[in-house]
Amino acid sequence: MGHKYKANDSLAELISDDFRLLQVLSRFGIALGFGDKSVEQVCKENNVDTETFIVVCNFISQGTKPSFDEFTSLNVASLLTYLHNSHNFFIDFMLPNIRREFVDSIDCSTRNEIGFLILKFFDDYVAEIAKHQTYESEHFFTYVEGLLQGKRKADICLANFENDRIHKDHDKLIAQKMSDLKNIIIRYCPNSTQKEQLNDALLHLYEFETDLNSHTQLEDTIFIPAVSLLESQVDVNEDIDESASDNSLEKDALSEREKEIIIGVVKGQTNKEIADHLCISIHTVLTHRRNIARKLEIHSPAGLVIYAIVNGIVSIEDIKELSYS
Repeated sequence: MGHKYKANDSLAELISDDFRLLQVLSRFGIALGFGDKSVEQVCKENNVDTETFIVVCNFISQGTKPSFDEFTSLNVASLLTYLHNSHNFFIDFMLPNIRREFVDSIDCSTRNEIGFLILKFFDDYVAEIAKHQTYESEHFFTYVEGLLQGKRKADICLANFENDRIHKDHDKLIAQKMSDLKNIIIRYCPNSTQKEQLNDALLHLYEFETDLNSHTQLEDTIFIPAVSLLESQVDVNEDIDESASDNSLEKDALSEREKEIIIGVVKGQTNKEIADHLCISIHTVLTHRRNIARKLEIHSPAGLVIYAIVNGIVSIEDIKELSYS
């Protein structure tokens, strides 16, 4: 599927074509009233990265994934702002409005046991959403903010967050609670004189679920890969800085991280195993391996084994049970 929207398109025509893009506007901090200006013109006026805005619009509207070239040009800071604003919209605006609609359409007091329990179930669901998004903001988003400043702690990496079982279980719990909440309202909600308002509240709950799923897919499909690329750039910069700070090192001397990569290769580890062991991304491992090949002019694992033994990086005992092609 090709990219439907382009930077030189009229932004007003984009909104007319797909009303869901109104949410994209607000989450990038763009207000209405931009006349017939192009997407690029409006983005520049609002200090929003145009390419990132277009990628998000095409993904939300068409499900179109960015190409590799588009990934490399994405502005992670703009994506982070978008996701932060999405969290605020869910917690501060959309969910409170849905709650008010339920309170206005059915008796949720203790006099009506079913209505009271439905409201309590809804409040518990909102609490789970808030807990989930607080975790993301305080841990994952904070980590990304550090990367944007060129900082990364050695013991933390993107893989930590992707493999966090508690975080993944939270995703499943939220989805299950939403399913239960909808079924309870549909099957057991007490009779209401405000039938239209109750149906409207449930419709908005479905719309929230769709919006939240889209938000999660954007994180997984666009934001996390973009952060992975950023992480690899920060890793490389750290190694370059480390080498440059020591005047005694030759221009093409191996950094400590590159030696760690060689050890992993010598031990027969895959790129993913090396990345997991060193807590870096696979992109970073590949970058280091290209740098190693350039510096040493050695391109095979067998050649790296010999180099590592001769230069004392590993011993014969480290590799005696391994075979290399």
